[in-house]
Formats: sequence, C-alpha cells, structure tokens
Amino acid sequence: MRTLTILSLAFFTTLIPISTSTSLDTLSSTESLTDNRTLVSAGEVFEFGFFRPGSTGWYLGIWYKKISFKTVVWVANRDTPLPNSSATLKFGEHGSLILLDPSGNMSWSSNKTGAVNPVLQILDSGNLVVREESEDDPEKFLWQSFDYPGDTLLPGMKLGWDLNSSFDRYLSSWKTTSDPSTGDYTFKLDYRGFPEIFLRNKQGVQYRSGPWNGNRFSGVPEMAPMSGIQFSFVDNDDEVYYTFSISDNSVLTRLMVGPSGDLDRFIWIESIQSWNRFWYAPKDQCDDYKECGPYGVCDSNASPVCECLKGFEPRDPNAWSLRDGSGGCVRKTRLECRTDKFWTAKNVKLPESTTAFIDRNMSTEECRKMCAENCSCKAYANADIHNGGTGCVTWSGELIDIRNYAAGGQVLYVRLAASELVSDHQPPMCENESQKTNKKRAE
Repeated sequence: MRTLTILSLAFFTTLIPISTSTSLDTLSSTESLTDNRTLVSAGEVFEFGFFRPGSTGWYLGIWYKKISFKTVVWVANRDTPLPNSSATLKFGEHGSLILLDPSGNMSWSSNKTGAVNPVLQILDSGNLVVREESEDDPEKFLWQSFDYPGDTLLPGMKLGWDLNSSFDRYLSSWKTTSDPSTGDYTFKLDYRGFPEIFLRNKQGVQYRSGPWNGNRFSGVPEMAPMSGIQFSFVDNDDEVYYTFSISDNSVLTRLMVGPSGDLDRFIWIESIQSWNRFWYAPKDQCDDYKECGPYGVCDSNASPVCECLKGFEPRDPNAWSLRDGSGGCVRKTRLECRTDKFWTAKNVKLPESTTAFIDRNMSTEECRKMCAENCSCKAYANADIHNGGTGCVTWSGELIDIRNYAAGGQVLYVRLAASELVSDHQPPMCENESQKTNKKRAE
C-alpha cells in the first residue's frame, strides 16, 4: 500500500433567480420531486432541482444556493434534456432513481442500489446521495453524484480510478456555457507508469499536469497548500486519484474544465460577489503538449521558447530556425552504455510518464545504478521530492513534453555520452541568442 498526501474563464451562469421556496434536504421513497420543489442542503450551501440554462431544454442538477446567479456544479440528464419542466424524479425498483419526462418516458436513471427504504439527500458538500433511511455513514452510501462528475470537481470529490472495479471518475466539459451536454474536452487521470492527469480535446492531448512528486504535480510548480485548502494524491493498490479538501467551510472553491478547454480553479469572493479565477491551465505556449518535440525543452522566458537538452541538437535545423520546434531534437553523440554519464537538468517538468518505470522504495543512488546498468534507460528522477528525494522513476522511451521553470519543477538526470560531460561548467540547456545576450549584460 502506498499513499501520497499534500495538492475556466468559462463557468456557467444564468440569471434565473434561485427558488425562494423552503425545502428539506431529503426525498423519501414515497415522495417525488417536481418543478415546484427543490432539495436544499442542511446548511443551505447547495440546492438540487430542475433548471433551464438556455434554449436547449430543462435539466435536473445541483447549484450553489446562496449565490445570486446560478452556478451549476452537476447535471443528471446532461445528454437527455427535458422538453419542459413537467418532469418527475422518484425512486424506482431496487432503489434506483428515475427521471421521467412529461410523457412518462425515462430520461435518466441511477444504477440499482438494492435499498429497502431508500432516501435521497443533498449534502452541504454538494454530494447527492442515496442511502438507507436508517444509515448515515458516508462509507455506506449506496449511490452518490460524486462518483459521476460533470465539468466540476468539488472538495472531497475524487478525480481518478478505483482499480478494483476499473471505475474512472473524470471531468468533461459542457458543449457551450448554456448547453450542459457532453463537450469535447476531458480532464482525466492516466494511472499507467507514473500517474498524471491529461486535458484532452476529444482524443488529442492538449495539456498534462506532470506526475505527482509528493508535494505537487511536476507541471504545476505554483501549486502549494493554501489557507483553508489542502491538496492530496492517493496512489495505492486499490485507488489512484487526486482530490482536495477545505478546512474552512466558508471557502467556496471548484475546479472545472470549460467548453473552450480552459482548466480553471475558482474561489468565491463574498465581498464582491464574484468567482475569482485563482489558477488556470494551459497558461502559455509551453503548456501546449509536445510543443518542442522529443528531447526538446520549452522555456516561456526564452525567445524562441524551444531549446534542446544538453547533448542534443535540432532534428530539423531549418524548421527550428523558423521557431517550429515540434520535430524535437536528436543526440549529438552516440551512447556507449558502459561509459555513459548523467547530466543534471534542474527546475524542469518531468517528461511524459505513462510508460515510465517506478519504484517508490529505491534510494536515489539505487535508482542511478539501475538506470546506468540498463542501456535502454534514457533518464531517471526521484518519485518523491521530500527529504532530499526518494523513490525511483526511469524512462526508456523518448523524453517528451519537458519544460523549464525559473523556479520550481524538479531534477531530471539525463543519460549522455561521457564526451558530452567533459566539463562541469557546461550550460544546462542549449542557449539561444537572447539568453547569451542577457548573460553578457549581467556580467
């Protein structure tokens, strides 16, 4: 078992007034929910009911209760809109929830829970749950909306995999800001190799977080614990997932993927009654996936942004001179295996790691030795940056989607021919002309 713990501008708003009717937070097995009733969580944080975001139809969803404009965080029937609000939600056989359209046809349903006396409840966390009437233990919920995310990740939700059931929880964008149907963008964790999260447009990767290094995602150096918000990553034999939590219940925050492919974290600012865009990605050219190709390094503070790792040169010099680094770089000197050495690249986003090998129990020296003895090993790094670095990650394929940071990132040890490391004073990357000029000015 192994557990690691630490860490768009598109969001849906519509000026439909929130219902002022009073409501309980639960629906019993003998009751039904229609358009003249909503469920409101005990602390009046979230509200559940029917809403209409635009001209696409009516939906059943969850939104913040006390925010004056409707900020929706979950939709049940996102791909099967109702023609009007004359719909009914009730319990069906075997404890399942069923949503019936005005003609009595089923528009949406949950899975069968097997509940004898089921109760539907909206919690202050924003989680909609089905439980036995006499059971309040969260570990014994029979169904929960947190297991079926839409475009929004709330505190306490898991983004990732239940490995025992191969169940995947991921975010998927709305089609437009007024159409909740499934859009083109997903934010999904890949648990293979050294796990990381990918933002995709359909099947094409747009951005990746970088793997979790025990403190943060390698590709999010600004990620750090905040007052009232804690970030976590769990990776064990049963589950692999990212989550975050809040210690201050007055903090309203959400992570979402927007219809245009923006990944954003918003925090509600009560004094100005507005959502503040606290963090977002992709944020610059170097966040674009594989911007500088294999063995290329992207640096947003350089011009051009693409460089080659030390010991490498552009594969296509002509394209490179035209600031197209997508072809990447190739080695200057052939490896010899037994005499090869390792060059230290600091403050980088680790390469794509879905095919990497990982052993969290190795020391740094054991990792270096294993990589040195394996002629196909191209680079290695620590799996966890705490306490000077522990664990081992190695790459045998091409090193892809590396970027350089002025601060943050982590250390990557890259295999080079010994002749490329004859001096300890070699520059860490291929320098472009602007960097050389800046260095001369500094001197």
